[in-house]
Amino acid sequence: MKLEEVKSALEHLETIAFQLPNGELVPNHFHVTEVGKITKHFIDCGGTVRNEEVVNFQLWNANDYDHRLHPEKLVNIIELSQKTLDIGDLEVEVEYQGQTIEKFALDFDGTNFLLTTKQTDCLAKDQCGVPAEKPKVKLSEVQNTQACAPDSGCC
Repeated sequence: MKLEEVKSALEHLETIAFQLPNGELVPNHFHVTEVGKITKHFIDCGGTVRNEEVVNFQLWNANDYDHRLHPEKLVNIIELSQKTLDIGDLEVEVEYQGQTIEKFALDFDGTNFLLTTKQTDCLAKDQCGVPAEKPKVKLSEVQNTQACAPDSGCC
């Protein structure tokens, strides 16, 4: 989900809720302690130099039950971050404290912001030597049963 999509969704909400991949909601007294731009400059296993930028939200669950972040306040925080840090319409990732600091992609279902799991992947599959995974087929489901019939001459 891109930053402008987040801002647009916030304009139509009265409350903000973030839902974890297991369906649980982040406690409603969370704080957004950071909105930032993360730049990653790296080389992949195939030797290609790459640059990636994302917007990062850090959610923090405080024991502050008297304050709740309202949508218009988060929009103000985002807009200040965009202006101060020169943040464009980048993909948003979210950090949240689980067993360790966990990073999530972000989606929206019309009511809640959904924290979705992220996966690692090889960016240079054509160069790194890992063979493509062969499709698994059940022999009982193979349609061409005539290919090796007893009188077909294939054996």
